[in-house]
Amino acid sequence: MTNYNFIFGCVLLFNTLVTFWASSYRKKHFPCGSSSSEGDKQDEDPSPLIGGGDKEADSADVEHGGSKPDKSSSAASDAAANIRHSQLLRKYLAVYLLAAFSDWLQGPYVYALYAAYGYSQHQIAVLFVAGFGSSMVFGSFIGGMADQGGRRKFVILFAITYALSCMTKHFKSFGILMIGRLLGGVATSLLFSVFEAWLIGAHAKAGVMSHLGKSFSTAQYGNSIIAILAGQIANKAAAFKEFEPTSEGSGFYTGGYLGPFDISLLSLIVCGVLAFSLWEENYGEKSDGDDGDDSSKSGKSSATSALKGAFSTTMRSPDILSCGIISSLFEGSMYIFVFMWTPALTALAKEEMGEGEEFEGLPFGVIFSTFMVCCMAGSSIFSIAMDFMKPEQLA
Repeated sequence: MTNYNFIFGCVLLFNTLVTFWASSYRKKHFPCGSSSSEGDKQDEDPSPLIGGGDKEADSADVEHGGSKPDKSSSAASDAAANIRHSQLLRKYLAVYLLAAFSDWLQGPYVYALYAAYGYSQHQIAVLFVAGFGSSMVFGSFIGGMADQGGRRKFVILFAITYALSCMTKHFKSFGILMIGRLLGGVATSLLFSVFEAWLIGAHAKAGVMSHLGKSFSTAQYGNSIIAILAGQIANKAAAFKEFEPTSEGSGFYTGGYLGPFDISLLSLIVCGVLAFSLWEENYGEKSDGDDGDDSSKSGKSSATSALKGAFSTTMRSPDILSCGIISSLFEGSMYIFVFMWTPALTALAKEEMGEGEEFEGLPFGVIFSTFMVCCMAGSSIFSIAMDFMKPEQLA
């Protein structure tokens, strides 16, 4: 049998090397070739997204509630802004990384769990499509609803919705599992919209908009680490206890592939509690016509008009349209991979078995972690290649 842990270790080592090579630390302390001159440019003219103190960054903070520093107070102002940003980032990461962790935990074992219940590939495909369709439908307007109703409330709603989705996984019932997939689609839409919207609003309120790029970069890096760890933890949880019904003839199961979903459930509970206790509520920007008795009507009309405006803008701009088509094709191929990798590897593993050997399953969590390490390595390779090629050539 293939040694998946060895493969994971090799890929992790490769990722460590390319990530170090692409890092700003390496470019600053170990410059070589064209990267040296580019690193010097970055030191001389730092980007405002990194959180520097240039004029554009200062004006961004002033515009969103900060105070314009003079020459004598600029150092104190920068220090105060850094403190506000650090406090804000810690609050955000405590909630966001738990939410991402709960999502990544489920990834390796969704198909495997449905297969363990005895459903055919066609039935599992129906469940997957229901989840993707739910995310597509609700994702079209869930962000606007969060802007109107409060982003922190919708983060808590995300935790509740996704927790209910995890609970449905214990039932060997196609209908209940379908409800779980629909709830999971709603939760996914919330995960990829409301969290970032809250972060932007919180930065604007705190007057630290110049630090927003650094916050997104830190969150993305943390998300990559969490994804790798989640696969390893999910693998241990799936092997902790045997997959079986609570009683003979019962449709309620425990153990086995349900272990990762149970850990995800606990993570979501903590995520919701932390969002309620640590985060302050913020809302989307309102126009002058949103006040008074017509606020609910204007909220509904603004969501509709936003969709219409986005559609017309897309159709008028060839660049936006082509970018959308390319993204859709890439996402479509990725979702096909998400659905097919589990049965494909299972079939290959069974073919490699010798006569008389019993198939004991695959370490889907370790395999998933390997995929996530490869994604992280790909991001670092892209950063390195950007020093020598244009993005269009890489695409």
